[in-house]
Amino acid sequence: MRALTMPECTASVVCLLFLLLGGLLGGWVLSICPSMCSCSGGHRIVDCSSRGLTKLPPGLQHNIRFLNLSFNSLQGLDNQLSHYAHLRTLDLSYNRLETLPPALPRSLWDIRAAGNHLRLLEKNDTAYHWNLKVLDLSDNELEKVVFINNTLLSLQDLNLSHNRFWTVPTNMPHNLESINLSHNYLVQILPGSLDRLARLSKFYLHANRFSWLPEGIFDKLTVLEVITLGDNPWACEEEENMTKLLRWAEQSRATVLGCPCYTRPICGQTHLATPRREWHSALFTEPPLWVNRGEEHDAHTPARTAEVTSSYQAKSAFFDTGVFQDRRGVNESGDTVAYVWTSSTSFSMHTSTTEHMQSSSKKPKVANSQNKGCRLALQQTFILVVIVMTTAFTTY
Repeated sequence: MRALTMPECTASVVCLLFLLLGGLLGGWVLSICPSMCSCSGGHRIVDCSSRGLTKLPPGLQHNIRFLNLSFNSLQGLDNQLSHYAHLRTLDLSYNRLETLPPALPRSLWDIRAAGNHLRLLEKNDTAYHWNLKVLDLSDNELEKVVFINNTLLSLQDLNLSHNRFWTVPTNMPHNLESINLSHNYLVQILPGSLDRLARLSKFYLHANRFSWLPEGIFDKLTVLEVITLGDNPWACEEEENMTKLLRWAEQSRATVLGCPCYTRPICGQTHLATPRREWHSALFTEPPLWVNRGEEHDAHTPARTAEVTSSYQAKSAFFDTGVFQDRRGVNESGDTVAYVWTSSTSFSMHTSTTEHMQSSSKKPKVANSQNKGCRLALQQTFILVVIVMTTAFTTY
């Protein structure tokens, strides 16, 4: 291999420096955060809550993963969110929406739209959300939701509490593990409407208007762990119907919070088998602490919105994305080794223990020393820039 001359070496060092610094500056330029929002995680976790927004803030990065627009005055977003193809969590809670925005990204795992004015969930609102795991539509004005067969296959958690349902919705996604229908006006569950919910483990039905339930209505819920039936006006005088329900509640393998007819707070065989397990029934009979249905949205404190964002950031959905991680370790020689990952680039620092063989043993010593000096300069430049980039990404 031909030894590099000093001008060539200098040029190589300068080119490497410009390339690496260019990449660093390019990353800064692409990291845009709207002035009215706060951002973290490489500006891919964006909190625009409680900013008085009436429209989507400009300047959002195309690759954001988390967007909190809660506690604003949004009335409609049309198709403005459709091109955020990396979005995982979207919080639209406590705005003025009357319908879900159309064409939401199919990448979403978590949609929060509590505290709006939604009256109907159309079949096309969720038809293409194969990745959705959590759907929170609580504290709205919903009277009907329409789901299509074999859609929302990944949905595990459905919250429809604090709405206006009279009948438990039929044709719900079959892989649901938790359904919250508390604080509605439910009076009936249609026979067979729960039979395909084979994975349902938590079913919240407290604070409704049930007076009785058909015999065997819960028999197909074979993995049910918790069901809440308290705060319902059970027709306890109808002994024939209530005896069957009470017998099921006592013999169920699930923990039943709020036994019908106020026989006792908790029943079910699971509770009897684990007497040390404590349940706080207030958690299943009261609305969330931040919900005050008689106040305007702007009465919510910044502390509440900060709590919402911080709790979402604690979820694995944000730390499993690989958006930004800063890991430091120590190699065998005791030197600190720094690694910085982004979504498309990997940098690592290591020391090579082998030297390239010279093509000829008759090279002049001066040229050999210059070549070593050039390589050393290149290595030092590379190490310096990587350290600068590591520090910048950590503090930026």
